[in-house]
Amino acid sequence: MYVAAEAWPDLGSYFDEESLALVPVGSTEQHGPHLPEGTDHLIAEAFATGAAERTGYLRTPTIPVGVSAHHMQFHGTMSVDPPAFRQFVESMTRNLAEHGIDRVIYVNAHGGNVEHLREVGRRLREDGELYAIEWMWDESITDLIEEVFEVPGPHGGPKETSLIQHVAGDLVHEDRIEEARDTGLVDWDGSTGRVHGARTFYDAIDNSENGVFGDQTDASAAVGEELFEAAVDHLCRLCEWLADQRFEDLMPADHV
Repeated sequence: MYVAAEAWPDLGSYFDEESLALVPVGSTEQHGPHLPEGTDHLIAEAFATGAAERTGYLRTPTIPVGVSAHHMQFHGTMSVDPPAFRQFVESMTRNLAEHGIDRVIYVNAHGGNVEHLREVGRRLREDGELYAIEWMWDESITDLIEEVFEVPGPHGGPKETSLIQHVAGDLVHEDRIEEARDTGLVDWDGSTGRVHGARTFYDAIDNSENGVFGDQTDASAAVGEELFEAAVDHLCRLCEWLADQRFEDLMPADHV
């Protein structure tokens, strides 16, 4: 169920019977020469929609702009300051509580949002108003990603390329995929951009000329479909697990 597509009288029965909502959250930022700037929020929306259709839980409109200051050197990247992002997400989530929602899954597809979504979730939980958690699609299927890609890349790599080829293939510049690989950074690991244990980079361009990482030529729509189905299955199971929990058990434990 998509809240924006429903008339208000038809939503009453949902709020009477259910208390869970899916909130897709992404970004609008550079994803190399081959992918659209909406990559993250398109992916988040696709996962939230897929889970909502399969489970019947409510999906809200997508939050399309996140914390993306580390991509601002590239044309078109949109970003909001972290406090403004947190305030907006928290206010929107509290709005859901006004209608009876007491548990929320932030269906997130942008790494720059993670710490801020978790901070919002902590604040809401400490207030005793509702329980909100952040779900990142690629963290639910890490074994599969490592199995299908030799160099997945953390941003604009084959995993995101494959997913966009699957969910919005007409937006992929297929003729630029080799360029994305050849002018980006293919080999990425925990030592990249570090000196004597310190992170020496702040922005994507500090490590990659075109802002992306990994070997995009490993991507395909078929692999994207495999990733999508595996991750949306995890999201559906997370929905069912969360819906089954007693609200009291989701709240903070008493001080010892």
